[in-house]
Amino acid sequence: MANRSKTAFSSKKKVEVTDDNGVSEFYEERRIIVDKGQRPLRIDKFLMDKIDNMTRNRIQKAIQHGTVLDDGRTVKANFKVLPEQEINVKIPRASIADRIIPEDIPLDIRYEDEDLMVIYKPAGLVVHPGYGNPRGTLLNALAYYFGDTGDNLMEETEGYYDRPWLIHRIDKDTTGLMVIAKSELAMNHLSKQFFNRTIHRRYTALVWGEPWDNEGTVIGNIARHQTNRMQMAVYDDDSIGKHAVTHYKVLERLYYVSLIECKLETGRTHQIRVHMKHIGHTLFNDARYGGDRVLKGTVFTKYKRFVENCFEILPHQALHAKELGFIHPRTGEKMFFDAPTPDYFIACLERWRTYVEGRKSLLE
Repeated sequence: MANRSKTAFSSKKKVEVTDDNGVSEFYEERRIIVDKGQRPLRIDKFLMDKIDNMTRNRIQKAIQHGTVLDDGRTVKANFKVLPEQEINVKIPRASIADRIIPEDIPLDIRYEDEDLMVIYKPAGLVVHPGYGNPRGTLLNALAYYFGDTGDNLMEETEGYYDRPWLIHRIDKDTTGLMVIAKSELAMNHLSKQFFNRTIHRRYTALVWGEPWDNEGTVIGNIARHQTNRMQMAVYDDDSIGKHAVTHYKVLERLYYVSLIECKLETGRTHQIRVHMKHIGHTLFNDARYGGDRVLKGTVFTKYKRFVENCFEILPHQALHAKELGFIHPRTGEKMFFDAPTPDYFIACLERWRTYVEGRKSLLE
């Protein structure tokens, strides 16, 4: 019985399904017999550990679509595998209709080898095409770059459209470091590092107000806001949203704003922005979450003009992905990258420091 799982994991096939309209979709089917000694384990983690080149996102989509089965029965996201169960998985593959249009958009590459690349994403660059932004994204830039260098990552293969894998994302107006997987080895290995929370990610942010403690941790599930669908929100109900943990440390107190660093333990949409707002310290000039108006300070017109001037200097949420660290999937080497804070971010901080010095002189 102990060898059944090894035999079963080698059982996979590609299937083409055509609907009534003649549209074809490709699937990868796998039959898995759980080993006799398997401890209870949530289905997504089990499949991540057992299936090569599999991302958590693809697994979760398969579960949502009802194509992950336990002895013929569909499973839910919280399903836990048990010894000797038969798990059948049918995972849709990307169609060539999802092709990313190559565009000559400059890339700031900080490191690259055969497996991965680390890039610096500027403010204003959307990571992935979507509704309202089909062009001009990071993936469009990567498509052009790999095509231009002769790499075949963006070419059609066996009816599928392969591409560099996005292991994580950062928001449109957030600056900083991202890692891109170029090989299946890197995609699988880095995805597991993110899943296991061993990736090092440290951000710099400017927030409204001064946190009571110099260091703290925000824990709260994050889900789509129930009334404002453009925002995310924190929920105490464990059945709503996804578990999220943010550690923060105050670097500098500037009366009505504070410079902080945030270390992510999880990676949820808008996590730092939502968690900091939840504890009463919205990011400076974060328009989506109300940080683009005076939230702390005096009512004097002169002060309001000063803040508006700072908004012009730093024209989006004050959030920068400064540090990124991970284990190289092929060499096992510890990789670490640091991106200096943008000049305009520093210029805004200098304005606040000057303001604080002026306040001190008035009090002396």
